[in-house]
Amino acid sequence: MQQREPEASIRAAHAAALGSLPFDDVADIAAAERGFVGTLDDPKIRNDEGDVVWDASTYHFVEGDAPDSVNPSLWRQSKLVAKHGLFEVVPGLYQVRGLDLSVMSFIEGDTGVIVVDPLISVETAAAALALYRQHRGDRAIHAVIHSHSHIDHFGGVLGIVSQDDVASGAVQIVAPEGFLEHSVAENVYAGTAMARRAGYMYGAALERGPKGQVGAGLGQTTSTGNPTILPPTLEVTTTGETHTIDGVEFDFQMAPGTEAPSEMHFYLPRYRALCMAENATHTLHNLLTLRGAVVRDPHVWSQYLTEAIERYGDEVEVVFASHHWPTWGNDEIRAFLAIQRDLYGYLHDQTLRLLNQGYNGAEIAEMIELPPALEASWSTHGYYGSVSHNVKAIYQRYMGWFDGNPARLWPHPPQALAERYVSAIGGVDRVVEVAQEAFDAGDYRWAATLLDHAVFADAGHDAARVLYADTLEQLAYGAENGTWRNFFLSGATELREGNFGTPTQTAAPLIIAQLTPEQLFDAVAIRVNGPKAWDLDLSLDVTLTDLDRSFHLTLRNGVLVYVERDADQATPLQLTLSKPRLIRLAGGDTDSDGIEVRGDAGVLTQILGVLDQGDPDFEIVLP
Repeated sequence: MQQREPEASIRAAHAAALGSLPFDDVADIAAAERGFVGTLDDPKIRNDEGDVVWDASTYHFVEGDAPDSVNPSLWRQSKLVAKHGLFEVVPGLYQVRGLDLSVMSFIEGDTGVIVVDPLISVETAAAALALYRQHRGDRAIHAVIHSHSHIDHFGGVLGIVSQDDVASGAVQIVAPEGFLEHSVAENVYAGTAMARRAGYMYGAALERGPKGQVGAGLGQTTSTGNPTILPPTLEVTTTGETHTIDGVEFDFQMAPGTEAPSEMHFYLPRYRALCMAENATHTLHNLLTLRGAVVRDPHVWSQYLTEAIERYGDEVEVVFASHHWPTWGNDEIRAFLAIQRDLYGYLHDQTLRLLNQGYNGAEIAEMIELPPALEASWSTHGYYGSVSHNVKAIYQRYMGWFDGNPARLWPHPPQALAERYVSAIGGVDRVVEVAQEAFDAGDYRWAATLLDHAVFADAGHDAARVLYADTLEQLAYGAENGTWRNFFLSGATELREGNFGTPTQTAAPLIIAQLTPEQLFDAVAIRVNGPKAWDLDLSLDVTLTDLDRSFHLTLRNGVLVYVERDADQATPLQLTLSKPRLIRLAGGDTDSDGIEVRGDAGVLTQILGVLDQGDPDFEIVLP
């Protein structure tokens, strides 16, 4: 199936955007280029096997005027985000941008350097550090700061320091309270489903180009190297807590429950610089990311931004984050933080106002418009989050999935619903005819709805799949939001070419290794096939030799329950092993050495026999 050109309605919408948005405001262009020092000689970053895990040159096409196939506002953002290299923020404070989804910062101390947020992969983090050292010298790393618990801010840590560095005390790992728990839980509990959807969100499998992936708004895309993690040696717990690292004073502000469940900001008096982690970037962020997550709280998000202004606003001269480019000048910073604060506060308050008038999330998403002053700021545009899906997230946070209409309380699931809709309309061929009329009229949202039903009723209907792919493509061409564009194009790609699976994996071995025993048992419980286990009544004791801890586990009614207590000789099965060996056992390794078994080994066989594996290739646009 061939890609189509943008339709007239898309071209007209782009022309309208060019005429209505402040494209003559070039402040961000100057800011994104300010302080450029240099970049990689070879923009391709490879792993040990020689595979390319990041190639900054694949975005060199993003220059000049926007093509008809890309929303001009998104094109502008992608041009800014695609700039790659080492940048001086102020003397002594540097950033490497454009070598992964996120930004890696370097704070120079008295004798070495403190690194902030070492990207997703060891390979990209190592390349960023090498670029910094090429221009700033071979400074020793004294600490690594993780501003929050998302993988693009800790995954590359073992590309820049070693476990021995940390164990010896030469390097501190600094993170907010709850960092390790939330980091590993997010990537394991729902990790398979999140990773599959992240493939759509970041467009990792899409071709780069004017009709393909042009970026994700927050950054270009995710690197595909090896993610790692190290436990913190210093956990920050309190706003106002200060620590001095290599002569540099850090004043921390806690911001949990904002963009991440574990997150913090910090101020550097030496540099009059404020790091806002991921809570003030040059885009409207996600309150519920399209890959899936717990709904974030825009109310406390707004409050923490107010607190940052009150705590640091009189002194700060530069604000930087772990995505995008900095903002310089006290007046400019106070205005930027206030606009970001008002953005999240407005969406929260207005959504609640309207839901209390009886409107549901989908209705409110169509009703809310930002105030003119907010709309006029490029930093509020929905390149990564969007007003539409953020409003629905706020509704979900307070009201749940049900909108109160009893007809929507117990609808049929998608495939059964599709079959009934298609039958009522007159069959798949008739649905395609109606969808074609909608497509020709430029009503791509209605065409997509119809064709979604068509392919769920008959996944093999070629005309439906072709038109559905064409429709999603037009929606992508018109999207200002980078992740929406990637979702639409990913759906079109799978309709045309088949399932591309999960391009990146977040549940890497070193991340799984950081699971606590409780989290590991939770991860196993999630995999229990309930119906298969209904009739089982099993118990065992597990003693972890390396932790000197013992747990009693039962499997009854399809539920795996654990309590910490000493092993009991009366328990039918007793296992003695280390936590790493338990992790391998949970993964299906029953043959390797390292397990002492006493009692009925059949108990373990029965438990392992009812564990399901996640499917990283599950269908999304097809039933």
